Amino acid sequence: MSSGGFHVHGPHDHELEHAAQGHGADTTHGISGRSMVNQIALFTALISTAGAIFGYMGGATQANAGLYKNNAAIKKTEASNQWNYYQAKSSKQNLSELAMVIVADDKRPLYQKEVDRYKAEKGEIKLAADKLEAEATDWDKKSDQQMHQHHRWAQATTVIQVSIALAAIALLTKKKWLEWGMFGMGGAGLVIGVLAMLHV
Repeated sequence: MSSGGFHVHGPHDHELEHAAQGHGADTTHGISGRSMVNQIALFTALISTAGAIFGYMGGATQANAGLYKNNAAIKKTEASNQWNYYQAKSSKQNLSELAMVIVADDKRPLYQKEVDRYKAEKGEIKLAADKLEAEATDWDKKSDQQMHQHHRWAQATTVIQVSIALAAIALLTKKKWLEWGMFGMGGAGLVIGVLAMLHV
């Protein structure tokens, strides 16, 4: 305190001046407190950005998986409709074949034409149904791939969140091993994110 122009510095004033000049008072494990704080703050900002991107990608791949699964269901329904149509043509063909046995000889060519027509139509319907089933299978595979990628993005995001939590604890406790854990978890999160990007 100053008294008549005389100023006495207390220990607290000395620490504040020291900190204001850029010298941290805490030198735990050979790193100044300010340096550690700056390092963790920068790391947290960068890793949070990566985590936000990974979180977005996880949501996008999950939405794609649902969309692709829906497309597969639509194609399966269309294929089922085609197979029902195929069955209807088969029933008509069977009736025409039965009619050929029952009717007089002069009417048989008419029913033979019907049988031949139904066979040709059934062939086209079968091709369409097979194509739709193949498309449904393809959409299912795409959905499964997107879900796998979604799980990778979710894993990367979770590991990064743990890294950020370790950063907060490291800041509070000034423990060097927590800082190393923060870097390790952040690096692991980035590696998992790269695996997600590569569809591994």
